Amino acid sequence: MVLTGHCNNCHTAGYAPREGDVPEKDWLLGSGPLGWRGPWGTTYASNLRLTVPAMTEDAWVAYIKAFRPRPPMPWWSMKETTEPDLRAMYQYIKSLGPAGQHAQAYLPPDREPKQPYNQAPLPPK
Repeated sequence: MVLTGHCNNCHTAGYAPREGDVPEKDWLLGSGPLGWRGPWGTTYASNLRLTVPAMTEDAWVAYIKAFRPRPPMPWWSMKETTEPDLRAMYQYIKSLGPAGQHAQAYLPPDREPKQPYNQAPLPPK
């Protein structure tokens, strides 16, 4: 689920640019310094290795089914993920063990983030 759901693309620093060539021990530690900036402000992918162990499996399922975070998180597809798959994701992420730091805090639209960040939509040329 973590691979086919593309969790690593945002929640593992450098995963997409390295075409997935990141050791499993470094997975799901958050986006690191990379932010996503758009009309909503700037968001940073959370460290799931710290988020998941902080809640029970039942709480994880309820959280995913109800959450609606800021872009670019595809909450609509996570909401449609089956309960057995969400439970499997929880168990897998928890098995990796806690590691790393919490993600940087959200920045509102009027605050300029430090580089690096992805801009959405792209500015006009």
